[in-house]
Amino acid sequence: MPGKQYHLGLKSGEVAKNILLCGDPARAEKISCFFDKISLHRKNREFTTFTGRYKNIPLSVIGTGIGPDNTEIALIELSQIVKNPTLIRIGSCGGLQKNINLGNLVISTGALRMENTSTFFVPDGYPALAHYEVVQALKEAVSSLKVKHHLGITATAPGFYGAQGRKVKGFPLRQPDMVDYFRRIGVLNFEMETSTLLTLANMRGFRAGSVCSVYADRYHYKFISPTLKNKAELNCIRTGLKAIQTLHNN
Repeated sequence: MPGKQYHLGLKSGEVAKNILLCGDPARAEKISCFFDKISLHRKNREFTTFTGRYKNIPLSVIGTGIGPDNTEIALIELSQIVKNPTLIRIGSCGGLQKNINLGNLVISTGALRMENTSTFFVPDGYPALAHYEVVQALKEAVSSLKVKHHLGITATAPGFYGAQGRKVKGFPLRQPDMVDYFRRIGVLNFEMETSTLLTLANMRGFRAGSVCSVYADRYHYKFISPTLKNKAELNCIRTGLKAIQTLHNN
């Protein structure tokens, strides 16, 4: 496909400056249902893209698939075809702190870079920080929507089981106290994409941020019900869309 990015299958003019990212392609489709108009729907490999308009704002949503490696691919290829994009991750996560309940939202102010994808670009001490304007827009959005939320540090893991300290029979953990340790140092949640997004966005001077709905309560060892999951996902989507409205006007 001449002129198109290898993995995304997209070219210049097919992606809006405002972009929502999610790991789950099915969530991208759900977000697209809020669009007033869809001008493009493209699937290539595991990447699913919708471009259109939301409240007369040009907007794209891309389902990237899970993990920091897919996030790297998406951000780098987007950087080749979109000038100075604003990017917000709409994700799910596991809450680590006692006061973070199932269905709450977590807005990342920064992320612990447990993944090594970003280390091929920057040193270990390079901070993965959300852009302050995106954090503020997300904060205003959840406050307006009256959604229970938390702001703080996210841990981005490169995997779902061992990398997040989950104990599975037959797979002994090298760091069995990981969850307790992260809880003690104030980390709010686990997920698998945010630190790569924030690190690479900061390298290029892009505005980027992340908001995730809590599907797993890692303190009480509970998982979200299907009904609450749908509500939490909807709250997360609406938060991202409302934040985009604010950022588009700034």
